[in-house]
Amino acid sequence: MSQFDVIAAPDSTPVYPSVRKIRPADLKDALAKGIDDFLAMPSSHVFLGLIYPIALMCLAGYALPMLFPLMAGFALVGPFAGIGLYEISRRRELGLDTSWEHAFDVVRSRSIFSILSLGLLLLVIFACWEFTAWSLYVALFGSPPESFTEIITNSFDTPQGWKLIGFGTAIGFVFAVVVLSISVVSFPLLLDRDVGVPVAVQTSVRAVLVNPFTMALWGLIVASILAIGFLLLFVGLAVAVPVLAHSSWHLYRRVVPKIRDEILDDASAMG
Repeated sequence: MSQFDVIAAPDSTPVYPSVRKIRPADLKDALAKGIDDFLAMPSSHVFLGLIYPIALMCLAGYALPMLFPLMAGFALVGPFAGIGLYEISRRRELGLDTSWEHAFDVVRSRSIFSILSLGLLLLVIFACWEFTAWSLYVALFGSPPESFTEIITNSFDTPQGWKLIGFGTAIGFVFAVVVLSISVVSFPLLLDRDVGVPVAVQTSVRAVLVNPFTMALWGLIVASILAIGFLLLFVGLAVAVPVLAHSSWHLYRRVVPKIRDEILDDASAMG
């Protein structure tokens, strides 16, 4: 039953995967492979990708005044939202069938409870970001926004609006760094190996610490692609989300070596 433990059993010693140093060229390679995965299986990806823009449009209909924080906050839950697409990339890598229904095979993963636990953590962080953004607006303007037009006017035509943009950007940056650090490779790792949340998160943090510039560049790339998806009236997310999800899987492969490669690296180091 240890394969279902969110945290490693007391009598077991967790094995921490090694982390490689990567360069910007590796990001380019990960994106190229992510696009290749998308083009190889576009029907399944568009089907899955449309779930996200449709959900966001429905949500925006009820929370239009907070549309900007919702758009920014989507990146915070993106690593969890792409879990089914990581699975498709994993199956393609192994030469297995990649029909869209296999995206839901993650529910049978030995790490499903760990995946859900980490996903819940990202949702909590997302909720904290939304609450913080709402509270910041109210603190600066005295009352919550009543319309999307009011937010636009207040943000760009008042001194408080520029404070909102400045403080909001700084606070959002902190949230983004936290999420990037704990999730950049953790979800693919949970799918790939029988590890718990602590090992996955610690490995992800080490990946960022070992590659601070490259991971910062990756975060900027993700934010830019998602922004383009939003600007294309959300429909662009049907392409942006799958491409980023597949690219994230290949980035994981660049950062965390396969077990057999890890053994060879260790043997080479000892030799």
